[in-house]
Amino acid sequence: MTEARDGGPDADELRRIHELTRARLHDDALAAAGAMLRRKPSHPEALYWSAHNQRLLGREKSALEALDALERTRPNYGRLYQERGHCRLALADSARAVECFERAVGLNPALAESWAMLEVLLSAAGESQKAAIATQRLQKLNELPPQIVEAGGLFCDGERAAAERLLTDYVAAQGRHVEALRLLARIAQARGLTDRAENLLREVVERAPDYADARLDYVRVLIERQTYAAALEQAQLRLRAAPSDPEARFLLATILAGLGRHEEAVPIFAQLLDETPQRNHLRIVLGHSLKALGRAEEAVQAYRDAAAGRANIGDAYWSLANLKTYRFADAEIQRMRRLEALPLPDRAHLCFALGKALEDHGDYGESWACYERGNALMRAKNGWRPEALEDQTRRLIEVCDEDFFASRAGAGAPDRDPIFIVGLPRSGSTLIEQILASHPDVDGTQELGDIPRIVSELQRQEPDREGKRYPELLPELDPLLFERLGRRYLEETRIHRQGRPRFVDKMPNNFRHIGLIKLMLPNARIIDVRREPMACCVSNLRQFYARGQDFCYGAEDIARYYGMYLELMRHWDRALPGRVLRVGYEDVVDDLETSVRRILTFCDLEFDPACLEFHRSRRAINTPSSEQVRQPIFRDGISQWRRFEPWLGSLKQALGDAAERYRD
Repeated sequence: MTEARDGGPDADELRRIHELTRARLHDDALAAAGAMLRRKPSHPEALYWSAHNQRLLGREKSALEALDALERTRPNYGRLYQERGHCRLALADSARAVECFERAVGLNPALAESWAMLEVLLSAAGESQKAAIATQRLQKLNELPPQIVEAGGLFCDGERAAAERLLTDYVAAQGRHVEALRLLARIAQARGLTDRAENLLREVVERAPDYADARLDYVRVLIERQTYAAALEQAQLRLRAAPSDPEARFLLATILAGLGRHEEAVPIFAQLLDETPQRNHLRIVLGHSLKALGRAEEAVQAYRDAAAGRANIGDAYWSLANLKTYRFADAEIQRMRRLEALPLPDRAHLCFALGKALEDHGDYGESWACYERGNALMRAKNGWRPEALEDQTRRLIEVCDEDFFASRAGAGAPDRDPIFIVGLPRSGSTLIEQILASHPDVDGTQELGDIPRIVSELQRQEPDREGKRYPELLPELDPLLFERLGRRYLEETRIHRQGRPRFVDKMPNNFRHIGLIKLMLPNARIIDVRREPMACCVSNLRQFYARGQDFCYGAEDIARYYGMYLELMRHWDRALPGRVLRVGYEDVVDDLETSVRRILTFCDLEFDPACLEFHRSRRAINTPSSEQVRQPIFRDGISQWRRFEPWLGSLKQALGDAAERYRD
C-alpha cells in the first residue's frame, strides 16, 4: 500500500510505518501497525503493512491471516494479492502464487513487481506464451515515466485524487503524454465526467491512432454516453485493424444491443462465449439480448448457466428475477441464501433476487426484509443526496415561467418526429411505448440518453460574467442555439430509428427537462405517464437498477423524488398549458381503448387496432417490463404493493398527501 498522501489523524503514523519498513526496521514497523490495529482493527493500510512486515520477518502464515482480514475490507485491492503471492511463494506453493500474482495484475496492471514474478514463475512452469505476455507488460511499464506508472497504481487502488494530482503535475511539466491523458480520462470517467473522458480519449487516439487499448477505452466511454454512432465507427476501426480482437468484438455486440439490434448481437456474444467460456458475464449479456428479443426460455438457460459459474453470480440470479415471470425453485432460494454474504455488487443483486423469489412464494415479510437489505447496500454505496436536484427544480421553476416561453415562441427545430414519454421509473412508460410502437407510423427506440447529455453539457459550461450557470443561463442563450440543439438531437437519435415518420424516446427522467425540450423541439409531443404513488414507489423499492436512479433505494428518497416530480409537472402545466398529456396508468388498465384513442389523438396519429394488440408486437424491448408488456393487459400491478402494507408506514408518511395530489 502506498505511503499516505493526505492529511488525517492516521496519516503521520502511516508515513512512519512506511519509513520504518523502507529502513528494514520490520519489528518496529510491525509494532506500529499493531498499535493502529488495536485502535482500528479493520484499518486497511495498517492491515497491509502488518502483513507486509510479517512476511519480511518470515512469518508468512500470520501475514496471510492479516491479508484475509484485509480482503474482507478491500477485496479489490491489487497489492493485497501481490503480497499474498509472495507469501505463497515463500511457502513453496508456486501454483497458488501464480494465481495470486495474476489476480493482482488483473486488478492493478501497474504492479511491475507482480509482472516480474509472473515472468519468472510462468517460464519455470513451461507457460512460455503467458510468460512472454508478462515480459511485454513489464517492458511497457519500464518504458513509461515512473510518475505515470505510480499514478496508474494509485488509480487502480482507488486513490483517484492522488493519481489525478500526480498526472496533472506531470502533464503541466512534461507535456501531454498519451498514457497520462488516457489515465486522466479513466479518472474522469470514474468520477462521472464522461464528457471530459471522451474529449481526452479523442485526443489520445488522434495522437496515437495505433494505440489499441486507448481506442477501446474510447469506445467504452462512447457507449456509456450512449453516443452509439461514434462508438460503432470506433469499434469498426479497431476491427478493421484486428478482426479477431475479442474485446473489440464484445464492444461491437454491446453497441448493437444498445441500438436494439439484438439479432446481430446474439451471434457475436454466443461466439465469444464458445471461445472464452470462463467469461461468465458473456452468459448474462447474451441472456439480456435473448430476453429483449422475447426468447425467454433461452434467456433463462443463459442466466442459469451464469448462476452456475464463479463470477457475477448475483447478477445472474437477479437477471432471472428481473424477467418478472420466472419462479425460483426451493433449491435455488436456498443457494441464494448461502451466497448472500458475497461482496458487492453480488450481495445487492442477491438481496433483490431473494426478495422477488420469496415474494412469489408468499413470504412477504421476509421478502421485504431482503428488499430493504438490498436498498440499504445500494444507498450506502451511492450516497444519494436529493438537495442538489431539488435546488435545480426550484431554479427551473423560477426561470422557466409562462412569459419565458411566450417570449421565445418560434424558437427551436419545427420537426414533429419525437414523442417523449416521461414520469417515474416503473410508472407504466414501457406499456405506453409498446402501444405507440405498435402503430405503423411510430418507431419504438429505448431510454435515450441524448437529452440528459445535452443538459449535462449546458450544466458544465463555464459561468458567464455574472456567474450564471444552467438553468439561469437559458434566458440569455441565442434562440438559434435551441434550433441547433433540436437538429442535433434529431441527427444523433437517427441511428436508433427504423425509418418510420415518428419515434418514441422514453427516458423517464426527461420530465425534468421538458422546458429545454420545448425550446429545442416545440412540436414534439410529451406524455407524462403517472402511476399511483404507493404502487409506483414500492415497485421502485423492489427494483435493482444497472445504473442511475439512485433515488430509488430508500422510502424517504423515492417519496421526496415523487413529490419533486409532482411539483415540477404542476409547474410545466402552468407554464406550458396543454403541451403535456397526462396519462394515468390505472386509467389505461381500466379502459384500454379509450386511453389509446386519447394518446393517438394527442400525437396526431390515426387510430390503428394494432395498438390494442400491443402484446403481439415482436419488437426488441430493453426494459425490465419487457416480458410483462408481451402479455395482455392485467390489473395485478395496481394493488400488488398492498402485499407489503404492514412495512410501508415510513413510505406513506414520507409521501404525505401525494396520494391525493397525483390526480390534480
